[in-house]
Amino acid sequence: MEISIDRDELYKSIARAQSIIERKSNMPILSNILLTARNGNIIVSATDLELGFQSEIPVQITTEGSITISGRKLFEILKEGKNNVIHIKEKENNWVFITDGFTRFDLASYPADEYPVFFEPDDIEMIEIPAALLSEMIEKTVYAVSLDEAGYKLSGIFIQRVSRQGRIFLRMVATDGHRLSLIDKPFPGAENLNLGNGLMVPKKGMVELAKMGQDGGTVLLGFKDKNCVARKEKALLLIRLLESKFPDYDAVIPKDSISSVEVARSDLLDAMKRMVILSNERYRAVKIGFEDNRMELVSTNPDLGEAQETLDVVFQGERVEAGFNPRYFIDILQTMESERVSLGFSDESKPCTLKGEADKGFLGLIMPMRL
Repeated sequence: MEISIDRDELYKSIARAQSIIERKSNMPILSNILLTARNGNIIVSATDLELGFQSEIPVQITTEGSITISGRKLFEILKEGKNNVIHIKEKENNWVFITDGFTRFDLASYPADEYPVFFEPDDIEMIEIPAALLSEMIEKTVYAVSLDEAGYKLSGIFIQRVSRQGRIFLRMVATDGHRLSLIDKPFPGAENLNLGNGLMVPKKGMVELAKMGQDGGTVLLGFKDKNCVARKEKALLLIRLLESKFPDYDAVIPKDSISSVEVARSDLLDAMKRMVILSNERYRAVKIGFEDNRMELVSTNPDLGEAQETLDVVFQGERVEAGFNPRYFIDILQTMESERVSLGFSDESKPCTLKGEADKGFLGLIMPMRL
């Protein structure tokens, strides 16, 4: 294989694949990227066996073929390159020559025919989704995915189709057992997605899917043969679904809240950031109390001291007190857009819910902690 290619175009594609390639693996070839030159284009492929990414870039081809290159090293070469054009040539014994006209590199590689191949399922029905909408749904749920290796059942975002008042919604839900995030969004064609009773998409795949939607436009999305498939322009993302059953999350969502509190989102977010200052692994709870249009926040750490703050809120009723992890409030509030948020409470043993007028279809939920 021998090609000449625009450095910036190749750099964008290789940068996009950095979070997919495996840096530490029993298969060293997974730290490489596969470049395939044919029909006036080069196809950039990266995979970790659970996730596959491809993009297609116009290129000047001298000789067609395929090579593998260290994904990290190629990224660094392109990042530091001085010329707009990069020349790449396959040499004997799996060596690859790269130059920008100033600096020359000879890199050892693996045979291209040993690179794992992934295929897009045939005849998959896909729907068109606004990219910004898809990214918003993921960003408002992905932070709640469990990071615990033992929590395999909670290691992804649950996607399902729900019907309400004659409208079809796409729903995404994530939880780590201590908090939950849920968002419903309506759009045409959701009824055509092959979701069954719901599917689990791993966190890493959803993060990559959100990146695909960051530049606007639309994304084609479909599900088939235990795979999630997404396309945008010349880019393809293939995600292997998790084979786990998501818990009955609806059972933990309060149907009625005895107390409702309205507060400025930015004020609450900043206050929670200050409450975190004294927290550690042993002392993570902040005591929240409401009474007569006031919210009292108290964070106590016997080893360090105590932090207190009072906020103006809209609240009428008997005094309510409960303990929560302030970091969970921060995660939720940072993804919301509403200027004011509504907090729903039942009692000290029930979760707190967060909603906002500008965050339609979204619900954040935080389980209480012992004080």
